[in-house]
Amino acid sequence: MSKNENVKNHIVEVTTDLIEQYNGDTKNITARMIAEQADIGLGLINYHFGSKDNLITECVQRIIGKIVTGFHMEQTFQTDKERLTAWASYVFHFLFEHSAISRISILGDLQNYVENCNSVLTQQGFMHSLKNDISKDDKSVLVFILTAAMQTAFLGRDVAKQVLGYDFTKANDREAYIKKVIDILFERGGQVDE
Repeated sequence: MSKNENVKNHIVEVTTDLIEQYNGDTKNITARMIAEQADIGLGLINYHFGSKDNLITECVQRIIGKIVTGFHMEQTFQTDKERLTAWASYVFHFLFEHSAISRISILGDLQNYVENCNSVLTQQGFMHSLKNDISKDDKSVLVFILTAAMQTAFLGRDVAKQVLGYDFTKANDREAYIKKVIDILFERGGQVDE
């Protein structure tokens, strides 16, 4: 690994530690603070990342990416629908429990929707929950719609009660929303798994 890559990785590690230390509240993390913690010149942040915001986005994407790619449920389920509901509920709760970094991740994905972004990784994880009776094309569309419905509800959480009738500050309402979305998707998709 080159010296530049080592410096860049060190900056990412230090910034990731600060993001976790500040519980995702990135407004309180300054470029100067990052440079001091990393023991580097302030200009290296812009040199390697273009801006503090780009650095924060990259760090958050890595944090979420580790969670998404490491996600699995040991519990066994009778149906794909039960499995997907459990997995999606877990991810939806995570979004709200880590709202600052989740918001950065989702908005970053929307600005740069690429093959290895966290939204696509989440969809791929959900695909693994669907094992029976659904074609690959239908699985792809189903998990795409589910992920988009979760992200939109998360980003619009302040008006969700008025628009959707769910109060996403309550875990029960989050679970009810996921169940409803999946019920609709499975009903419309002609799922015979039940």
